[in-house]
Amino acid sequence: MDKVIIKNLLVRGIIGIRDWERKRQQDILINITISTDTRRAAISDDIKDCADYSTISKKIQAHAESAGRFTVEALANDLAELCLQENNVQEVSVRVEKPGAVRFADSVGVEIERSRDE
Repeated sequence: MDKVIIKNLLVRGIIGIRDWERKRQQDILINITISTDTRRAAISDDIKDCADYSTISKKIQAHAESAGRFTVEALANDLAELCLQENNVQEVSVRVEKPGAVRFADSVGVEIERSRDE
């Protein structure tokens, strides 16, 4: 299976369980790897045959900025579902991180994998 990669998409949104986290936006770092078959797109050279990373990125950004989730697990699952709604996406790996959330760590987060067959 071929891969489309969205690397280090930085958005700002409400995420977290603590009172202060519910009051101000934080950085959220998102990485997406989409499994798709690119052969038809390679032949046609037409965006309709692609997993459109621009459209997917915009949907991911809009959701992450507005969802107000408590956990990175919930947000990651939301984003995986958004990706799987798109044509030509068969599987997706989603990593959601909160930079600076834990002292002495660059970031903390979760990575999940989902498929259309689940």
